[in-house]
This record gives sequence, C-alpha cells and structure tokens, in this order.
Amino acid sequence: MTLNSFETFIIIALVALGTLLTRVLPFILLPDNKKTPAFIDYLGKVLPYPVMGMLVVFCLKNVSLLISPYGIPEAIAILCVVFLHLWKNNTLLSIGVGTVVYMVLVQGVF
Repeated sequence: MTLNSFETFIIIALVALGTLLTRVLPFILLPDNKKTPAFIDYLGKVLPYPVMGMLVVFCLKNVSLLISPYGIPEAIAILCVVFLHLWKNNTLLSIGVGTVVYMVLVQGVF
C-alpha cells in the first residue's frame, strides 16, 4: 500500500494529536487543586503488580527451553534484574541493566 503526501500528513497529524491528548488529558481532568478520586488512587496502588507480571509473561512467551540457547540469556537477565532490585531497590536501574545484559548476551554471546 502506497500513501500519497496528504495521507501521510493526516496519519502523522492524528498520531501526534492522540499522543498529545494522552499526555494533556490527565492534567485537565485531574488538576492539582482538586483531590484525586479514590478510584484513581486505588488503581495506582493495585495495578503496578499485575502490569509487571503481564509484562514478564509477555516477554517470556516465546522462550523455548527445548531449542538453543534454551532460555539461558533470559534466565541470566532475570537473575540480574532480581539481584539488582533486591540490592539497590531501584526499578529503573534494575530494568535498564537487565535489558543491557540481555541484549549483550543475545547479540554477542549466544
């Protein structure tokens, strides 16, 4: 499928509008001077754990323990993330280092 310039512009404009709306709407709907609704507070407390679990399942869904490299890079990266998080208790550091370790293993070692 080939798009002409106008169609390409429309697609880019709609994607930019959608991105802008998702960034701005929370500030419009939940201003600083109003109390955050209890439902939003509840979601903020309970959603991080299931979302992280879902991401782990999604990332590991295509790992085969029967085909080389037998899930070894994934296991090493997971151990690295768990160890780093228990040691430093920093989520971004754990995820970032785990990602780098996994990519180095996949690209250079296995």
